[in-house]
Amino acid sequence: MTLEQCWHRVPGGTAGAAIALARELAHDPHLDVVGVAAAHRRPPPPDWRPPVSVRQLRLPRLALYEAWQVLRRPSVERATGAVDVIHATAIAMPPRSAPIVFTIHDLAFLRFPEHFTRVGLRFFRRNLELAKREADLVLCSSLATVAECGEAGFEPGRLRHVPLGVDAEAADVADVERVRRAYTLERPYVLWAGTLEPRKNLARLLDAYGRLDAGVDLVLVGPRGWKEDLERRLAALPGRARRRVRLLGFVPRADLGPLYAGAAVFCFPSLLEGFGFPVLEAMAQGTPVVTSQGTSTEELAGDAALLVDPRDPTAIAAALERVLTDADLRARLRDAGPSRAAGYTWARSAQLVREAYREVAQ
Repeated sequence: MTLEQCWHRVPGGTAGAAIALARELAHDPHLDVVGVAAAHRRPPPPDWRPPVSVRQLRLPRLALYEAWQVLRRPSVERATGAVDVIHATAIAMPPRSAPIVFTIHDLAFLRFPEHFTRVGLRFFRRNLELAKREADLVLCSSLATVAECGEAGFEPGRLRHVPLGVDAEAADVADVERVRRAYTLERPYVLWAGTLEPRKNLARLLDAYGRLDAGVDLVLVGPRGWKEDLERRLAALPGRARRRVRLLGFVPRADLGPLYAGAAVFCFPSLLEGFGFPVLEAMAQGTPVVTSQGTSTEELAGDAALLVDPRDPTAIAAALERVLTDADLRARLRDAGPSRAAGYTWARSAQLVREAYREVAQ
């Protein structure tokens, strides 16, 4: 399993998915799972450390990625020894020295190229072409991504729908209070979580929040990503709303569940998601959710959330207002969320991945 994304500055959902899947697969006595990565002097941060042994190739990341793209070497076996299957768990495509299972979470770079750097676009596009040419099976996190891959030129017979899972123990009252004190969250709040980048649609969320008259704070959780000038967007808010936006940055995983559980509503109006972990994590805590229609979050939410047009700040504001003022609706969403989230397990994901491994190994 390629696990280089665990060392990225912003590991994101791809690293989280790979770590959770590796942990589940490692319990299978019929599988010997080994990670592969570029050369690093230090392990990744504690929250992003792989649960399986990782063998390192001799090249640092940028050199390795360039060698894989242009020279199609070195093979992963230079670090791991002989393998039966290579699982490329992110967009970086290693040479095909054994059958390859390739995971695609999303193709946002095709839909929104303006949200990415020129170097990033070159990297993504080159690896997409390599995957179309060399991957034996392509695992897609959502039906939305299956459709995108078909439009991008992958043969339908190579595509498999492999939903991801969610790890979320229900936070207790003591944990919620601990986190409220730690981050001085003294008022009811609307929560958003993710990497600060354009497709997460923070501009319209802030616009919608500025229209509310509900006496709630807006709490933003997550690391800074790219191409998002949050300070400029905050400066455009009315003074009262601007003063009530809280930027918490990256928070430890132990605090994330209680932050979801303590929120009056979780709002995630992303323009495009390959899966949408934050939506599941919020629903698992019984937090009412407002999220986007027309992308994978609609699949996750079903009837356990309010769906909005993510390009319409008025619609986002109206949905938030509705949840904040309608006690019966809040109760329905709080009841529906955990049972909906419970259907997404890493055990199910691992079983589908094992089937893919067996298929290509034969």
